[in-house]
Amino acid sequence: MKLEELLAQRSGDACELCQDTSSLKTYEVPPGKGNDPDMYMLLCDTCLTQVEKRAELNSNHWKCLSKSMWSEVPAVQVVSWRILNRLRNESWAAESLEMLYLSDEILTWAKATGDHENDATVDLQRDCNGQILQHGDTVVLTKSLDVKGSTLNAKMGTVVKNIRLVEDNTAQIEGRIEGQMIVILTKFVRKQNS
Repeated sequence: MKLEELLAQRSGDACELCQDTSSLKTYEVPPGKGNDPDMYMLLCDTCLTQVEKRAELNSNHWKCLSKSMWSEVPAVQVVSWRILNRLRNESWAAESLEMLYLSDEILTWAKATGDHENDATVDLQRDCNGQILQHGDTVVLTKSLDVKGSTLNAKMGTVVKNIRLVEDNTAQIEGRIEGQMIVILTKFVRKQNS
């Protein structure tokens, strides 16, 4: 049986954290340890984007952990523990965390990424007005920019379509201007609403 089929059967075709049944994806809980189904879980888009820190944590959404943290699946236990730690400033999360017991082996796995040391804040690319930027967005330059190593001058008001996020730097995006791919500081762009 394929991994996806095993996870679907185990979870009853629902997100293993919040029980949502729409748009489920397989998630390997880092650090990956191979093809053991206990290292994977099915997550809905809402849970997945927040677990992967591509969206801010929604405290109300994660109240679902009060049930899922009791799962016998190691991957679910690890992710529940990590999220509860990130939300530890919320009284309900702190109480749940105090009740949650993990074996030494699973606790070591849960601590391996250092996620538990972070809080609920997530560093995301934001435009000059604080709107969250995502892959494929269209932005407008709010300042004329000289492109280093080139004679190109990107004028204020230039529309840059289909941007890409720079993964390791939330202050930068990549976009194509006059056929040239350049790095642009997010503080000099405004997201264009569709």
